[in-house]
Amino acid sequence: MSTTDARWQSRVDDLWARFDDYTPEAFVAELERVTAEGAADVPRAVVEFERAGGFDSVGRTPEAVPLYRAALAAGSGAGSDGGEPGLDAWRRRQATVQLASSLRALGQAEEAVALLEAEAAHPIAGDDENAREAEKLQDAVLAFLALALADAGREREAVGVALGALAPHVPRYRRSLTNYAAALRGPAD
Repeated sequence: MSTTDARWQSRVDDLWARFDDYTPEAFVAELERVTAEGAADVPRAVVEFERAGGFDSVGRTPEAVPLYRAALAAGSGAGSDGGEPGLDAWRRRQATVQLASSLRALGQAEEAVALLEAEAAHPIAGDDENAREAEKLQDAVLAFLALALADAGREREAVGVALGALAPHVPRYRRSLTNYAAALRGPAD
């Protein structure tokens, strides 16, 4: 991240830290101002991700969805090919969870399931801080997948996914929970 990007991200982070100090309208207006200022120096994917989160957080979910989609579609993630950089692994994973949650809230549970199943199976490349932070979001991916499965009428699978995510955190009964979770999810494809 360049110095410009770091300064801009700090301003965005400060704004998010003061979220509760704003009315929804004022928060979005301020976020739009800050993201517009960074648009020339910050990858478009990152700007759209921050904007999407802002709209989503104030209940303007239908406006957030196309911004999440744009953030996820922009660039390759590296920019080394001469193309526009996309989201890093940590932001990509957050954007996927947030988009899926928004879709679920808008009644599009099956699309949310598809996104989250793909994300849950997506390996996190690298061993840097960003990759480690992205990997920490795996339980969030699975929690939102369980919610989407339940909304899609696949409650047994939802419980299986939730138990599967919980099992590693329950040392005494890990093996049993893992087996029960697999049974609830159904046969592997």
